[in-house]
Amino acid sequence: MEFIPKEIEAYAEAHTEPENELLRQLNRDTHAKIMRPRMLSGHLQGRLLALFSRLVHPHHILEIGTYTGYSALCLCEGLAPGGKLTTIDSNEELEGFARETFARSEYHTQIDYRIGKALDILPTLAGPFDLMFIDADKVNYSRYYDMILDKLRPGGIIMADNVLWSGKIVDPSAAKSDRDTQALLAFNKKIREDTQVKCLLLPVRDGIMVAQKI
Repeated sequence: MEFIPKEIEAYAEAHTEPENELLRQLNRDTHAKIMRPRMLSGHLQGRLLALFSRLVHPHHILEIGTYTGYSALCLCEGLAPGGKLTTIDSNEELEGFARETFARSEYHTQIDYRIGKALDILPTLAGPFDLMFIDADKVNYSRYYDMILDKLRPGGIIMADNVLWSGKIVDPSAAKSDRDTQALLAFNKKIREDTQVKCLLLPVRDGIMVAQKI
């Protein structure tokens, strides 16, 4: 994920709105206690998610891939009064950790946290959603997109994480042998060619695809 020199990244963080205390603690605890902490959105990406949420001012957010809850809390920052975030994750082992974090948040009554397979849960959600964030198993990105686009209101935003996949998407050998790379290449191509959306691939952290429904 480290495309930008550490000195530049540190400068960017120093000139970006800081994390609040709960996010700082969650960042520390995830790195100290949870396996694969690189999956955490982190400071810069978290502030980007919060900014998009504040711009959209969503009534209903959908997140596919909760992990420890950092991105969910960032997305909640822009919720309209009475708004709700629905977040889905299949990892039962992290449920207690995430629920404890959500309980300490001012948004705890606005978070609908569901454990299970997104492919099973998504058909049960009615929408409409104003903002969506995909950050789960890469091989199903295209399937998730197909399942949720009709649930997104016109003008709404879909954001998808890890679309540069540590640079593997421009590595010919990875494109031939790595299943996740192949899935992300297909996903990025799908979004770019979909006439239902306008898109922008941001080279932030590990790459974020942003698509607005027309």
